[in-house]
Amino acid sequence: MRSQARLNLVIISGLSGSGKTYALKAFEDAGYFCIDNLPPALLPTFVDLCNQQQSEIANVALGIDIRERAFFSDFVGILERVKALGHAIRVLFLEAREEVLIRRFSESRRPHPLLPHLPVLDGIRFEKERVAELRCQADRIIDTSDLTVHELGELLAKQFQRESSDRRLTISLITFGYKFGVPYDIDLLFDVRFLRNPFFVPELKPLSGENPQVQTFVLTDSDAISLLQHLEGFLKFLLPLFQRERRSYLTIAIGCTGGRHRSVAVAGRLRESLAALGYEVGLKHRDIEKS
Repeated sequence: MRSQARLNLVIISGLSGSGKTYALKAFEDAGYFCIDNLPPALLPTFVDLCNQQQSEIANVALGIDIRERAFFSDFVGILERVKALGHAIRVLFLEAREEVLIRRFSESRRPHPLLPHLPVLDGIRFEKERVAELRCQADRIIDTSDLTVHELGELLAKQFQRESSDRRLTISLITFGYKFGVPYDIDLLFDVRFLRNPFFVPELKPLSGENPQVQTFVLTDSDAISLLQHLEGFLKFLLPLFQRERRSYLTIAIGCTGGRHRSVAVAGRLRESLAALGYEVGLKHRDIEKS
């Protein structure tokens, strides 16, 4: 008999305007399978489908909207039924002070979803009464009044991110020649055309930056040595900051005139340095075969 997969399930709810959408995005960035506005009554069906399909989904975050009419209909009972199947469930409840919620609705120019034709404060207080029971069931309550969206994401990442997930920033290095155009899908760009050029050395011209002779010519120059020291120091400082923002991918382009010699040599050495720091680094030479 096939055993059931155990799901790690986080239910995200709370007051409108408290940051549920941003919270769900934070879980998505942390590798969770996310669904917004799933009716609570469909939760057992969803869990059953995951088991029937032998799904690889193990971590799920569900956004529950107060506007769902059947929100409280046997909600506690539904959670207990799912827990009885051996799945881990945690309820995360987000809230904020009334004056903060009023300001957020004012800034977004949105009416309150429960009482759109009345003052926002009336809707906030009515909603607080509606969700009081759920708040009592919450495993974690977070007041987002004094948190930015980035601080909320960082807090949730520390609290809920999978212990088994030691996700590292995946870096892609791409070399190119300016004469063939600058790549458009990049995050950082470095121009190495100021380095001495093997193109003008007859015995090196037909070779590429992957050749040890070209690498020695390019990388032993004092300007190249200084450049790599600065690049490595800059990226060593910058990459952890990208990781803190839960970036998954970063593309770095290095360009020279033809994309065959200098950029290739520099990128190869930079790849070695970043890999030594523990990053996953891919390398693509876009124009190395072009004349």
